Amino acid sequence: MFKKMKNIDSAFRYIRLFSIAFIAGCIVISLFIAYKSYQLASQSQQKVFILANGKALEAYAADRKDNIPVEAKDHVKMFHHYFFTLDPDDKVIQANISKALYLADASAKQQYDNLKENGYYSNLISGNISQEIQMDSITINTDIYPFYFRYLGHERIIRPTTIVTRNLVTEGYLRNVSRSDNNSHGFLIEKWRTMENKDLTTQSR
Repeated sequence: MFKKMKNIDSAFRYIRLFSIAFIAGCIVISLFIAYKSYQLASQSQQKVFILANGKALEAYAADRKDNIPVEAKDHVKMFHHYFFTLDPDDKVIQANISKALYLADASAKQQYDNLKENGYYSNLISGNISQEIQMDSITINTDIYPFYFRYLGHERIIRPTTIVTRNLVTEGYLRNVSRSDNNSHGFLIEKWRTMENKDLTTQSR
């Protein structure tokens, strides 16, 4: 009888050890699965798919500081595009200038007001003159805040009889602001001024 009790006790110990080992194994496997699931979820959150022209393109999330040079250059480029791309249509002029003024402070508004007071936009409309700009280069110093920039480009003023090409050099500073529909990059141009804007060539049409 004592032998049977010993066998039962031994069997109970084995079952208990087996149960503990099984439960420990389940816990380890569960923790491993949870960790891998969290890791996979974190990686998937870093990816964004953009639908463009019927194709899904993969984009990756990044810190703001990693994209500052790219976003700053595009901000400066788009501001100059809107400010200097004009057609002999008052609605087109107002639409482009409005977009540009969302990207800059009062220094840009002051230049716009000066041009308007001097009849610049009225002359474009009455003379059927179009104006477009081509960027040559943008230099931005992101080591010191606010970020200094210098823009170099060429203006083409298209008149009914001639096309005038001008050299344009501007400079200013960029400071951080909140992103919005009107300012997707989250920058604001400050102390903007034109350093050079002189005729280079005149071509007859």
